[in-house]
Amino acid sequence: MELEFIQWLREHVPAHPCAKLGLSDDAAIISLAGRDEVVVTTDLLTDAVDFQLGMHEPRRVGRQALAANLSDLAAMAAKPLAAFISLALPRGGGAGRNALELAIGLYEGLLPLAAEYDVAIAGGDTNTYDGPLVLSVTALGLTTDHGPLIRSGGRPGDWLIVTGALGGSILGHMLDFTPRVKEAMLLHERYDLHAGIDISDGLALDASRLAKTSGCGAVLLTGRVPVSPDAIRLAEMDGATDVPAAALHHALSDGQDFELLLAAPPTIAQAILRDQPVECRITHVGELIAEPGLWQQAAGGKRIALEEIGWRH
Repeated sequence: MELEFIQWLREHVPAHPCAKLGLSDDAAIISLAGRDEVVVTTDLLTDAVDFQLGMHEPRRVGRQALAANLSDLAAMAAKPLAAFISLALPRGGGAGRNALELAIGLYEGLLPLAAEYDVAIAGGDTNTYDGPLVLSVTALGLTTDHGPLIRSGGRPGDWLIVTGALGGSILGHMLDFTPRVKEAMLLHERYDLHAGIDISDGLALDASRLAKTSGCGAVLLTGRVPVSPDAIRLAEMDGATDVPAAALHHALSDGQDFELLLAAPPTIAQAILRDQPVECRITHVGELIAEPGLWQQAAGGKRIALEEIGWRH
């Protein structure tokens, strides 16, 4: 539903001079108080969709909500500035806590992350109702002197590189991940990156999105995709007969990895791979091509179509 609704919005929401990118990226870039490039993003998280309050500690849920927004700012290589937190709390509370205790628990999780990234918690709203927990976070950031990193700058021939490892996020990574803000800003400052996106809905789906927005197709080199230990563990828990293949499927499609997928000219990508300038591993996983579509290619194999698998809301 979400993808179709976003497409409808893009066709029906009129362009506005204050919002230079429209609805095309991980976050919006708006003109505000004399600044031309203020980055704004928002995420809505709902119990039983993005987390399980009966299973997950409120502190982890609160942290997750802010971290997802910081990941969107990272995708734009923007410096976080402030966040606004709105809570719709179950009237009867949850996770063995009343509504007040639940709200405090959520904030006890997000406040340390805000301090780590020097984010001001600048406002929000709180209400109670007869429904599940819902958190809405809106975050603001500022572009650097190098400008924003956007989805539409990729070019045929660019290499696709990713931070970290992918798949199996449901086993805990989706709650405890590190938003790649510092990594994005460092890479954007030191290297000529063409485009970027955070992997929130799966490598295959998000690579397709980046490619389409850039007017390209994409080839994923499946033998190079960095598969996380949790993806392997999840494949084993599922009883897969071919664990490596099942783990790769998780890495391509699970979503909520919140790693960065970046497009850069081959010489620049090779320099990044050689330098490995950030703490997490960076891996070459594919390239952008002129031919539309999403493709996969194993080592020494021919190119075949790849389904745009991933998390669809």
